[in-house]
Amino acid sequence: MKRIYLFYLIGLSFILQACSELDQLPTDSIDPSIYFKTENDLKLYTNSFYGMLPSGEGVYDESVDNIIKSSIPSEIQGTRSVPTSGGGWSWGNLRNINFYLERSGNCPDEKARNRYDAVARFFRAYFYFDMVKQFGDVPWYDKVITETDSEALTKPRDSRTVVIDNILTDLEFAIANLPEKKTPNEISKWTALALKSRICLFEGTFRKYHTEFKLSGAEALLDKSIEASGILIQKSGYSIYSTGKPESDYLNLFASIEPIENEVILARNFSDGLQVYHNVNYYTMTASYGKPGLEKRLVNSYLMKDGSRFTDKAGYATMFYTDEVKDRDLRLSQTIRTPGYTRIGETDTLVPEFGSTVTGYQLIKFVAGRQYDTYNKACNAMPIFRYAEILLNYAEAKAERGNLTQQDIDNSIKLLRDRVGMPNLNLSVANATPDPYLANLYKSVSGTNKGVILEIRRERGIELVMENFRWDDIMRWKAASVFAEQFKGMYFPSVGGFDLDGDSKPDVCIYESTKPDLGNIQYLKLNSDIKLENGKSGNIVVNPQIKKKWNENKDYLYPIPIQERLLNKNLTQNPGWEDGVE
Repeated sequence: MKRIYLFYLIGLSFILQACSELDQLPTDSIDPSIYFKTENDLKLYTNSFYGMLPSGEGVYDESVDNIIKSSIPSEIQGTRSVPTSGGGWSWGNLRNINFYLERSGNCPDEKARNRYDAVARFFRAYFYFDMVKQFGDVPWYDKVITETDSEALTKPRDSRTVVIDNILTDLEFAIANLPEKKTPNEISKWTALALKSRICLFEGTFRKYHTEFKLSGAEALLDKSIEASGILIQKSGYSIYSTGKPESDYLNLFASIEPIENEVILARNFSDGLQVYHNVNYYTMTASYGKPGLEKRLVNSYLMKDGSRFTDKAGYATMFYTDEVKDRDLRLSQTIRTPGYTRIGETDTLVPEFGSTVTGYQLIKFVAGRQYDTYNKACNAMPIFRYAEILLNYAEAKAERGNLTQQDIDNSIKLLRDRVGMPNLNLSVANATPDPYLANLYKSVSGTNKGVILEIRRERGIELVMENFRWDDIMRWKAASVFAEQFKGMYFPSVGGFDLDGDSKPDVCIYESTKPDLGNIQYLKLNSDIKLENGKSGNIVVNPQIKKKWNENKDYLYPIPIQERLLNKNLTQNPGWEDGVE
């Protein structure tokens, strides 16, 4: 039933736990002369690679700018330093993959060998994509490194262009040899195409916008993303989940215990029966995990239900919550609590709880029924690849490439908007009237397709929020200027009591000194529990005491740890990171 997890557990009984050194082999747990002989051997070993996929927290626990908490990551504060060791420079997973690939030839079944080699090469591509995103240039290893192989151990970093080319070679093998059967619990041909779509969009736009690295090949990579996405669109049979209930289909997609197979390409499964859980309900309803909430700028970016721009409305910046969330894209009311919100399977209406969210915009995406509310008890599936991302990748790559048509939009963005009953995106109108609000956020976007690129970024932020895409998107767009402004939440015109659900009764009270008695409601002391931008009025300001700093010359890449540079004198440091190693 929960195949990905079961395979992982079984596989672990046959292999040594991954360690982080390149020159340590898992030979004390497996004798290669008697293992890797059968299809089942290959299957069990490659099942262990699924442990590389994100945990539940690795999907929902996003904290960049669209979702903010009571703390700010060190990356945005500008307080990162060169680590002595660790820092993401870990190679144990790669070693296990290469160990397998060097020994799978022991199996005489060529068909089985190709299939499970394809799984291994998918995960090698997955591993190296993560390394390139963090560090840029990294050494490419396609074999296990022994402790006597001084040449490999002292190898310099290969250029990211070489590494990306090797990644794509691995993915082409995976695409050609993985099964076409759609399953959200196992790597398939479609998963490999989805990864190719993602990688090529990332790298193509990274090379386009990061001109400081003088990297060529952006257009070719965007074309490869378009090609991979196009195959998925035309041949895979995936679709956008919709039951004709625009007010709940988006919410139910993420609350589903089992992954919804017509949209979810690959998921991380959890199980009450197997006692394998994550923590998303508790995360969104307590103060224990930073009180996450949507940031005001993302809330502003949701269109009106008729497709017009909220930020074109007079007085949008000072609208109170009940007015600002009215008649908006229905994904907003399926991402945060809005008036009339009820828990799944219940009828009682609930308002935002300020003890659980720093912005007032309390998250409900991924929140399943009340039985999953206690600590580490949620077990709804976490999507890692879903069809909606592919549609967005396709539209963005074509827009960046300059060959997007209205038909392309009809085949991609329209399907996402159809789910929630929103009007389609019009290419001509978008380019004729670029949104000034989004243009101010993404200043590097220019050219004849400026308007539609901004609209696709809007769509991406709304559709994929809380799915751990935002950091990568900001990095590839070279758009870290979005971190500079003060992070904000709801607007309050004054202190006093406020009705959050439209029943003419106060639900929250902001007071200055003496707490009034307005009944059993939420009370927030000004400048203690809550701070407002203008003193006694304005938007909630989040973490105003924490300074944010971003260095455009170094912060788009992570530093190489000092220990690694001392061990391997041929490893150069990333630009701008001073570590004292000559």
